[in-house]
Amino acid sequence: MHPILIDVRQIAPNQILMMYDLRTDLESATNVANYWIRSNSVRPTGISSVGMSPALSAANAIRPDMGMITPVNNSRRRFVITFRENAMSGVLHVVLPCFVNLEGRTGFRGENWGTFSSNMFISM
Repeated sequence: MHPILIDVRQIAPNQILMMYDLRTDLESATNVANYWIRSNSVRPTGISSVGMSPALSAANAIRPDMGMITPVNNSRRRFVITFRENAMSGVLHVVLPCFVNLEGRTGFRGENWGTFSSNMFISM
């Protein structure tokens, strides 16, 4: 069992609110290197870390110089990613978290999205 990202929303030009279905381990949930933002452009622009074609890898994950993740309300289920840049308006983004553990656990090495994840948004 592992947390699944159930919803993402852009709440400011440079911020995304993320919600998981289960309580997460804060260390893994706030590690930006565990997240990818795929855009529908060939090359990543703005807040995206990867374009539509490449496979996810450590080299195209979100980097600490791109932004940071903070927990919301001690819920361990809601987090805000704040980027240094604004999202490019009108671009489709897909938030792809991996390696986020359940609260009190470590070692999950898979994807944290699923069939019912609402992990896409078109930037404002």
